[in-house]
Amino acid sequence: MHSSLPTAASLYDRVRRVIPPIEWPAFTDDIDAILTLRRERNAVILAHNYQTPEIFHCVADIVGDSLALARRAMSTEADVVVLAGVHFMAETAKLLNPDKTVLIPDLDAGCSLADSITASDVRLMRQRYPGVPVVTYVNTSAAVKAESDICCTSGNALAVVESLGAPRVIMLPDEYLARNIAAQTKIEIIAWKGHCEVHERFTPADIRELRQAYPNVTVLAHPECPPEVVAEADFAGSTAAMSDYVGRHRPARVVLMTECSMSDNVAVEHPEVEFVRPCNLCPHMKRITLANIRAALERNRHAVTVDAEVAGRARLAVERMLAV
Repeated sequence: MHSSLPTAASLYDRVRRVIPPIEWPAFTDDIDAILTLRRERNAVILAHNYQTPEIFHCVADIVGDSLALARRAMSTEADVVVLAGVHFMAETAKLLNPDKTVLIPDLDAGCSLADSITASDVRLMRQRYPGVPVVTYVNTSAAVKAESDICCTSGNALAVVESLGAPRVIMLPDEYLARNIAAQTKIEIIAWKGHCEVHERFTPADIRELRQAYPNVTVLAHPECPPEVVAEADFAGSTAAMSDYVGRHRPARVVLMTECSMSDNVAVEHPEVEFVRPCNLCPHMKRITLANIRAALERNRHAVTVDAEVAGRARLAVERMLAV
């Protein structure tokens, strides 16, 4: 799987624009150890777009948004999957790879959005709106997915909602994503009151101030931002869509209204673009470090398990999404 083993020294060139030389020595031992362990254990490391550059560009085999990681996890030949992201992502990887060992480097890498809803909440919504299909965002626990008809990501939410052929759908748990999708479709969307603690903090005033301070800045917003923020932005889309936008349009100056590390990771690929960074940190994503990725591989630490009955139903909701 890893034909020739790179070294930390050979990888610094990739990240020199976003990691100062003085900081690099702090990472090298862990990077070299992870690269060796990865090969010895036939492991694959999946890293979300919000991981820091030394993880994203130096030890990850597969990078991307939630949907990309879910899809690519299924095609790997690895025995061990290390999920450099948050807990619901590791659960999704386990759902799609029941025979693989899936490790999360820190058990406390949670998600404010996933924590905003429980399986019993979904059952109550079904009682309140009988017969209305439930679309659940992948940023949820396996138990919540198990109560749903189909999952979605921020990138495919509109397609998923419209694939159901229903006049109205329940869309959980992100209220802003639901409202942003509702603005693009005639289908009535019933929302829940969950929010992402990173994206809910952005305001239209932030964008206006940015435009004043940085003339001609292109503003890209994640659809978990409030609708008023999305309305002020030049483009709204998933982390993958934002990255694609930068690659396609090469704006001279851009701001990504999302988690901080995303700008660093995209900047590595586009040295010609100036990135303005009024971003917000996700405390959960930042729990994942090189040190705990290394510890996960060394000690088989924090294996993710999902109850078999829950897993079967949750897997169905994810597979229905992947088929859209």
